Amino acid sequence: MARKYSRSASKDVERAMRKRKKGTLKSGRSKKKVKSRKQAIAIGLSEARRKGKKVPKKSSKKRSSKKKSSKKKSSRKSS
Repeated sequence: MARKYSRSASKDVERAMRKRKKGTLKSGRSKKKVKSRKQAIAIGLSEARRKGKKVPKKSSKKRSSKKKSSKKKSSRKSS
């Protein structure tokens, strides 16, 4: 069975985790320090994606919750 993530992608995640532990890992635009383990992993994976390494696409767990308008069926009586 083939690997889902390349070895070099795991190195990127490992580097991000080390930076987090050291306290120098910062998030995107806000440049706030990253404290969350999950967020550090996500940053490492997104960097690996940008470099073109073998990483699966982002999961679509967060779906936009749009309300579906339910159309009422008109009850027509045919005579």
